[in-house]
Amino acid sequence: MLFKDQKPQAPGPDVLPLLPLRDVVVFPHMVMPLIVGRKKSRAALAAAFASGKRIFLVAQKVGRTAEPGLDDIHRVGTIASIIQMLHLPDDNLKVLVEGQTRARLDQLHEMDGYLSVSFEELANVDVDPVQAEALVRSVKDSFEQYVKLNKGIPPEMLLTISSIDDPARLSDTLAAQMDFKLEDRQALIEDLEPLRRLDHILQYVQGEIEILRVERKIKTRVKKQMERTQREYYLNEQMQAIQKELGDRDEFKDELSDVERQIMEKPLSDEARLRCFKELRKLKQMSPMSAEATVVRTYIDQVLALPWGEETVENLDLGHASAILDQDHYGLDKVKDRILEHIAVARLVEHVKGPVLCLVGPPGVGKTSLGRSIARATEREFVRQALGGVRDEAEIRGHRRTYIGALPGKILQCMKKAGSNNPVFLLDEVDKMSADFRGDPSAALLEVLDPEQNHSFNDHYLDLDYDLSKVMFICTANSLEGIPVPLQDRLEIIRLPGYTDLEKLVIAERYLIPKQRESNGLNTAQIVFTRQSVERMVRQYTREAGVRGLERQLATACRKVARLVVERGEDTAVRVTSQNLDQLLGVPRYLDNGLDGHDQVGLVNGLAVTSYGGEVLQIEVAVVPGKGKLILTGLLGDWLKESATAGFSYIRSRAEQLGLDPDFHETHDFHVHYPGNAARADGPSAGTAMVTAMVSALTGIPTRSDVAMTGEISLRGRVLPIGGLKEKSLAAHRYGLSQIIIPKANDKDVAEIPQVVRDSLEMLRVEHMDQVLDYALRWPSDRARITAPTGVSATASEH
Repeated sequence: MLFKDQKPQAPGPDVLPLLPLRDVVVFPHMVMPLIVGRKKSRAALAAAFASGKRIFLVAQKVGRTAEPGLDDIHRVGTIASIIQMLHLPDDNLKVLVEGQTRARLDQLHEMDGYLSVSFEELANVDVDPVQAEALVRSVKDSFEQYVKLNKGIPPEMLLTISSIDDPARLSDTLAAQMDFKLEDRQALIEDLEPLRRLDHILQYVQGEIEILRVERKIKTRVKKQMERTQREYYLNEQMQAIQKELGDRDEFKDELSDVERQIMEKPLSDEARLRCFKELRKLKQMSPMSAEATVVRTYIDQVLALPWGEETVENLDLGHASAILDQDHYGLDKVKDRILEHIAVARLVEHVKGPVLCLVGPPGVGKTSLGRSIARATEREFVRQALGGVRDEAEIRGHRRTYIGALPGKILQCMKKAGSNNPVFLLDEVDKMSADFRGDPSAALLEVLDPEQNHSFNDHYLDLDYDLSKVMFICTANSLEGIPVPLQDRLEIIRLPGYTDLEKLVIAERYLIPKQRESNGLNTAQIVFTRQSVERMVRQYTREAGVRGLERQLATACRKVARLVVERGEDTAVRVTSQNLDQLLGVPRYLDNGLDGHDQVGLVNGLAVTSYGGEVLQIEVAVVPGKGKLILTGLLGDWLKESATAGFSYIRSRAEQLGLDPDFHETHDFHVHYPGNAARADGPSAGTAMVTAMVSALTGIPTRSDVAMTGEISLRGRVLPIGGLKEKSLAAHRYGLSQIIIPKANDKDVAEIPQVVRDSLEMLRVEHMDQVLDYALRWPSDRARITAPTGVSATASEH
């Protein structure tokens, strides 16, 4: 394609004047008006108008090019006929052209004042009639939907499109109506396959339909919102006008005035007062019916409902407090002393921080009721929050205000309920919390229960610092295992062991029987419990560390008598004795202590502490022919399994002293079983008991059935200290045992055991496993006892 130098005055039959177009592509069968202002373009139009009215139209690559050359224009364009041409006052030409056919530019010629081209006409390729018919129908249907959604296309265009069946003409007609980019238009003019052009147009139309539908949905939603807002505004204006005509007060303004007065009068912190005034200013600018106004008003109400600087005057009379505590609970001297110490300090110090106590003990020993008694003794308000099953951190700290229906956490809600900032706050079952994907509530309690931090507790909902330092927090738990160590570090832990049988008798006589007699509508003449009946109730109908089961049995007896009173008359009187107890409570549940009272081989009484208090667990060992396998069953934890392994190694190291074959572990299997371990007791303190049972099974020497033992064992046979000695001693006393073997290092803990238990139990202190075997086994007279290493001694307590 060469640029020719000759300049003919008029184009020949195969040469047409060239009209470069800016940002425009003219398709065949398309009628389009053009405004022409460039000198060469006007000359080309004049030449074309004078010689057949045909002209070659082609799009420029860059519309800003004033004098386009061969490299500035596309090669494929449209041969068009000039329908009409007008001269405008500004020397421009307005021309109406109609596209006829596609053509490819062959050569460019420089004429006298304009450009002309020689060209080659392009024909559309043949199409498959069936495929063409299907595609034409799809395009027409989609275009009909498009016209219904797009108001910019006149509906008459549908008639024009519906009358076209030729796919080539249909594609060109539709391309002229679509808002394609210049590059896409040029690609369509260069494409000679009608079906491919139709497919491209169909994709574009369907995409535009989806966009138009979304736009219509958005416009509809916005319109409805605007209509609703305008309607609310109109109704509010009408309401205000009616109230003004009737002379009624503006209730909303009166409420805001009342809120402002409360903010001024309530002893808020500076931070809280500024926040409330800020929220109040926002509220005054809102419509009272709007959702946002409700959120803001709720926030202000929650802040004002808290007891800011409102505290109860605490009763600091030690005698009064001591009398109340003794009146409500028997025993529990440690807790009572701690409360009296706090009252004494409060009398000497003007500002004292509230203590953070944690009462740990089995169920039914009075942990929860003790919190209420402490509040009564100090004359503080009392609130209780159960934490069992709580697994969401927001339960403690509250939800942020960004959430719909957000509220403060349970801590501040209980403070609002208390109505003072120094209540007795009981956090019940703190060991029953758990964590999940919503957070760890025990971590949120770290700030609440830390005296160094809780003066500025920050709830997520309020986002304000609130002072909890004057609150007396009391936590309750059955076990420390469920409480994280960082939280334990912030608590003053006080252990509440189970009660002895004598203590249960006193509690029943002083508290439980009068309570149940009153609850069931009976008087002292209608029902009388003998001491022997209560003793039998404790020993044969209950087996627990606390008194909850005992109270339940007393309630059952009272209900039976209440029925008799109703049936026979109010003069009915029943004396509950140990003889007629079966008639009221049925068959006893525990006829003995559940232990085998005979000395047996491979059976030892072990001691454990569970969440229900101390327990006596029997350990069984069986030795059978095998290959030295150690089998452990009975829901054993990892500590118990490791203790068994360590004890087995000790036995192997002392095989000669025990009179065992050095290779005994290669020819026998050893099965250690914990029957009745439903509480899943775990810990290292059963080491001595397991070793004793295994030695008994290996040597055939029976163990003493009246002895229980506890102690951790090392590989060298040393007996190490354990925890929970008090609870274990109470369990041994409850089961009627006469002796317990304890580590000598636990001698310091014996003083905490009740005197009645110490008087009934002989406590054997040991330092080495050999001493345990010496005490626990029934050594035959013809066999020498095993001797402890040099320097190890054992002592026993006096009855």
